[in-house]
Amino acid sequence: MFLGFLSIVRTIDGRFSEAAPLIGGAVILDMLDGRIARLTHTQSEFGAQYDSLADAVSFGVAPALLAYTWALELVPRAGWPAAFLFLACGVLRLARFNVQRHVVDSRFFVGLPIPAGAAQLAAIVFVLPEPRTERWEAVAMLALVVVVGFLMVSTFRYRSFKGVDLRRRRSYLSVLGIAILFLIVATQPETLLLAATGLYTASGPVAWAYSALRRRSDPRPPLAVDEPQPAP
Repeated sequence: MFLGFLSIVRTIDGRFSEAAPLIGGAVILDMLDGRIARLTHTQSEFGAQYDSLADAVSFGVAPALLAYTWALELVPRAGWPAAFLFLACGVLRLARFNVQRHVVDSRFFVGLPIPAGAAQLAAIVFVLPEPRTERWEAVAMLALVVVVGFLMVSTFRYRSFKGVDLRRRRSYLSVLGIAILFLIVATQPETLLLAATGLYTASGPVAWAYSALRRRSDPRPPLAVDEPQPAP
């Protein structure tokens, strides 16, 4: 929550090159707090609700304000409603997650997680920190904000990666893979983080389309023919 609030302050000051990485830092901490709670068996209903409130600030208000101040204010009539739509969809996503977290498959998220949606917007600003001056750039950002907002409340399934268990045997391979990933990101952080967020955002619709195509291509079983009934 602190990093999200600090990102808002930096956004208001027009320091976008600092505001965007702060949202990224909040995403990393959000990934760690849940895993630490599970490893230490300190989960609680209070913690889950407090985490959602912190997410609403760090991944709802902060990226929405960042997107509006950085680009969407060039198209104010549609810009601020789009930024609010992102925030509203993100909060709805959090509420749905709280209701469904005990009844859905933990390997998947239903809809794009709000930290991933916030990371997608922050990654773009991280690559291009200067405020936008062209109207077409604002329109493109507006379209992205709306699409990401609807993906958060969609029913597309996204991998949660909660099945990765660093305590099991051969976990050193997972640790080594994570270390190599961080090393690669450190070489070209802006480009690679944007690519990573873009691939994850697109993975839900792409997986759904792939499954739909596979169902269509599978041969249908032959229709059963009723055997003739003997005459009475």
